[in-house]
Amino acid sequence: MIDALPAIEIETGTSPTHTIIWLHGLGADGNDFVPLINELELFPEKPIRFIFPHAPERPVSINNGYTMRAWYDIFHPDLNHHQDESGIRDSRKTLDALIVREMQRGVASKHIVLAGFSQGGAMALHAGLRQINPLAGIMALSCYLPLAETLPSETCTANAAIPIFMAHGTQDSVIPLSQAIASREKLLTAHYTPEWHEYPMAHTVCQQEVADISHWLRRIIE
Repeated sequence: MIDALPAIEIETGTSPTHTIIWLHGLGADGNDFVPLINELELFPEKPIRFIFPHAPERPVSINNGYTMRAWYDIFHPDLNHHQDESGIRDSRKTLDALIVREMQRGVASKHIVLAGFSQGGAMALHAGLRQINPLAGIMALSCYLPLAETLPSETCTANAAIPIFMAHGTQDSVIPLSQAIASREKLLTAHYTPEWHEYPMAHTVCQQEVADISHWLRRIIE
């Protein structure tokens, strides 16, 4: 039995037909992206349940063992070096359980979007591409593809053609643009077709990006 993640839930109408699960970055919490709901200006006639989970609190090695909310531990500035595979996989299990719970609440898996920023975006990619139920899409903001070497053997055909929105800042000093581009190339090699966006920003979100996210969501929310 996997314990449910604590989360903020906001519904844009009664009896939601779609769900957007939005994962925060390292050291933040579920409150981080709540203000974007109104800015997205999505369909008022299609009620959406936004779920903003709080990652578990854990010591983070790269931050001198300081305890903060994190989806997994980070050991090294080079995010591909010595990855916390067990932590990543444990978080994937909790996200899988969250998706199943939404299906039990009446939302078809093909109406569920898995989104995230930074470490949350990394988890959205990792969990979404391995999800056995077909999802509506993956939104991966200012992040990278973790455990990329295991993807070919773990990818799931249910999401072989899943829409992927990837966005990154050209001035990002936390996760360099080059690392995000390398992740995009790995996805292309694995026959995914990510929609790629770059913005003149640091490790953050900008207004043009929000507009592009809104446009993308409007296309994939049926």
